[in-house]
Amino acid sequence: MKSAVENLNPTRVRLTVEVPFEELKDSLDAAYKKINQQVTVKGFRKGKIPARVIDQRFGRGAVLEEAVNDALPKFYTEAVNEAELNVLGQPEVDITELKDGETLNFTAEVDVRPAIEIPDYSGIEVEVDAIEVSDEDIEKAVEELRERFASTSPVERAAEEGDVVTLDLEAKVDGEVLEDGVASDVSYTIGSGELLEGIDEAVKGLEAGGETTFTSELKGGSAAGKEAEVTVKVSQVAARELPELDDDFAQLASEFDTLEELRADSRKRLENMKEYDQATQAQERVLEKLLELVEVPVPEKLLEDEINTRKHNLEHHQLGQMGLDLAKYLEIQGKTEEEFDAETKDAAVKGIKTQFVLDELVNKEKLNVNQEELTEHLMRRAASSGMSPDQFAQAVVEGGQVPMLVGEVARGKALAVVVEAATVKDTNGEIVDLDDEDETEGSTESAEVVESEAADAEDKPEA
Repeated sequence: MKSAVENLNPTRVRLTVEVPFEELKDSLDAAYKKINQQVTVKGFRKGKIPARVIDQRFGRGAVLEEAVNDALPKFYTEAVNEAELNVLGQPEVDITELKDGETLNFTAEVDVRPAIEIPDYSGIEVEVDAIEVSDEDIEKAVEELRERFASTSPVERAAEEGDVVTLDLEAKVDGEVLEDGVASDVSYTIGSGELLEGIDEAVKGLEAGGETTFTSELKGGSAAGKEAEVTVKVSQVAARELPELDDDFAQLASEFDTLEELRADSRKRLENMKEYDQATQAQERVLEKLLELVEVPVPEKLLEDEINTRKHNLEHHQLGQMGLDLAKYLEIQGKTEEEFDAETKDAAVKGIKTQFVLDELVNKEKLNVNQEELTEHLMRRAASSGMSPDQFAQAVVEGGQVPMLVGEVARGKALAVVVEAATVKDTNGEIVDLDDEDETEGSTESAEVVESEAADAEDKPEA
């Protein structure tokens, strides 16, 4: 077999392959054997029909077609390996010449990963938000904790803001009660915004036994997005009572003995959260700067597939779960279809470039993924998918997606290398030291940043 490579553009090549006919012998034998098992000829036992009889009865062309279909993948793979190509997707194959007993010639056009030159990235500088925790932040956190330990007691008065009311609801569209539009004994805190728009105004001023009707746009269910006439009846009004902010509350709500200890712990927790947010912000901004430094051609077919995948996942998974279609989603977002398409394309381009650049860095820096790093990343992905680690791991293995997870962690490590070399300052002009975080944790957190930017992936692996 002889092969040659022609570069059509930075991301696509054409392979020209010439195969001497004698190299088709194994595939021809397999073709005769397969046809033998599929046909019957009077006078011959099944599977024992001579090749010349098959040629006479069914045509040599049918045998050649079967043999070529069997041989093409093998010769294509040999040509790809010989040329050391990093191909993307399936090739477009064209048989240019097939002479029985002489030769098989074909071409294969396929996308390839572009050659990428990684420049010196040590001069990257980014600015991130400073870590600042105010007394107001601490009081807000303590107040939120206090809200969680609030108690309620029924009252005989009209409902007010902050009260917890028990409701019966019935929604009608075009005068018909919806099958999924009836609910009983719904507990709702007035002012929380967790139910229908307009319900706060409707129930304020009603006492137990009171009833009213209002109009609202349904957020989900079979009639999502439609205007509905909603009848609401209040069966109970309960006032919320907050515990006193004292040492007794600290002992009730935490492992601490005093309120001051609880406040100090709240400060530490908020600082840790802001540190995590700051590190994530640094990774995202360093990645953006890195992508600006590198020229990355994007294969057209790969980009088209990525755009279609993102749209499919949005329409059939995310929006479907919320009871919305794309048109309604765009209306809520205040975007035109053209704006949505442009944003989707930009995100897809950025995702593909991210993978290409960081994969090149993985090779350049000779980065490997150890078992601890892979396990940590798997645990995080399982948590975000709503699956147990064992279920997620089983689905990953059965779906053949272990290399995908390894790639995510490796790219995360590559990004961590660039972040370590960059200069990160906060908005106060202070240098931010990101080297203190645990190495495994840092690489898996970087993997999450990379995953969010890279080509779209499902939260749950396909089993």
